[in-house]
Amino acid sequence: MKNYKNEVLINAPKARVVELFNDSENLKKWQEGFISIESIEGEPGTVGAKHKMRYKMGKRDIEMIETITKMDLPDTFGATYEAKNVFNSINNHFEDLGDGKTRYWTENEFKLSGMMKLFGW
Repeated sequence: MKNYKNEVLINAPKARVVELFNDSENLKKWQEGFISIESIEGEPGTVGAKHKMRYKMGKRDIEMIETITKMDLPDTFGATYEAKNVFNSINNHFEDLGDGKTRYWTENEFKLSGMMKLFGW
């Protein structure tokens, strides 16, 4: 298991950053290899909702299931992402810094199992 944080300062107001983040049409702009997202269970955008997400990573097609664990926008969005032998939990946070700037940071938990453990850290 690996836990880590990421942070970026964005030169845009928090409301605009959250609006762009929450629009699935933008996923391809910031998630490398993103192909599609499909709602498979629950009301999209609510806690417990599940989505099938598809990615192209090199020559491999990868499917993962996103489950929304926290929906408290415009402040926080949490979800888990599960694929074969991979589990990732991410909590996304948005903080208004004033002057049209936003601090976006994530708390991440990443677990590998099975053969993927051999390729992980």
